[in-house]
Amino acid sequence: MKIKDTEILVKQGDITEQDTEAIVNAANNEFTMGGGVAYAIKKKGGQGIQDEAVKKGPVSVGDSIITSAGLLKAKYVIHAATMAKDFKTDELKIRKATASALRVAQENNITSISFCALGCGTGDFSYKDAAKIMTQEIFKYLRKEVHPSLKKIIFVLYGQDGFKIFERNVSGYIEHLFKKVSQGPFLTVDGIVEFESGIVLIERLNPPLGWALPGGFVDEGETVEESVVREIKEETSLDLVDFRQFGVYSDPSRDARFHTVSVVFAGKAKGSLKAASDAKNAKVFSLDSLPNEIAFDHRKIIEDYIDSRRL
Repeated sequence: MKIKDTEILVKQGDITEQDTEAIVNAANNEFTMGGGVAYAIKKKGGQGIQDEAVKKGPVSVGDSIITSAGLLKAKYVIHAATMAKDFKTDELKIRKATASALRVAQENNITSISFCALGCGTGDFSYKDAAKIMTQEIFKYLRKEVHPSLKKIIFVLYGQDGFKIFERNVSGYIEHLFKKVSQGPFLTVDGIVEFESGIVLIERLNPPLGWALPGGFVDEGETVEESVVREIKEETSLDLVDFRQFGVYSDPSRDARFHTVSVVFAGKAKGSLKAASDAKNAKVFSLDSLPNEIAFDHRKIIEDYIDSRRL
């Protein structure tokens, strides 16, 4: 797999045995290396790695620092703070940690790097979701940097199960990103679907995680009106009827993956609600009882919609 001139690989093995210029440690924000990948790195590379790291901490969760690699084959260890000492992690923490590790590599002109599955050991995060989140951040880094220093990025998974999940999802997701989003900003649609005295939200199967308005990318040769009807049918099994354009949302930070512009429609639907496509769940929510975790800027869109109903 290649993006620009950077090769991306997934392999099964021991990250402490990698001879890339740097390896990434899934660290806590105080950089004590007491378990998991961190302990394996300290055990093989020497106590000096932890001593050097601790002097640079603590940092905010999501930040990264760089140290020497002691007795390891690599030259550097980049310690990505994926969690605090409570050992809890989530999508945003893994996203920030991946991005900051790549930034540290770029700042130090590192040409090759090996990542473990951030957050999937002690943090008990999903391998599938971590693979997609980390791939999104690598894709973002390689698009943003005019001259990326990294020419080889390797995901190294110790266990067979984790390796298979990463191998399948990294390659599949890169293919998806190239097909859908080779240039940007990227045009999307979202639907405010009135149904059974509420609005329909779908629980996303892929990162960014959480509940969201049904929608997705506009396909080539498709109008935004055709796209929103198709996406809602694919994700909710409902037929969108009597709909109108509600607004356009284009804040560059609205989507954690890349800059998207969404044309939002509001309308009614008919049929039987059933989650499908890349929706894990689909449910009707009353406007005064929305879920806590809402992806993208969809909470703001819904709030704007509620305000418009009061006019």
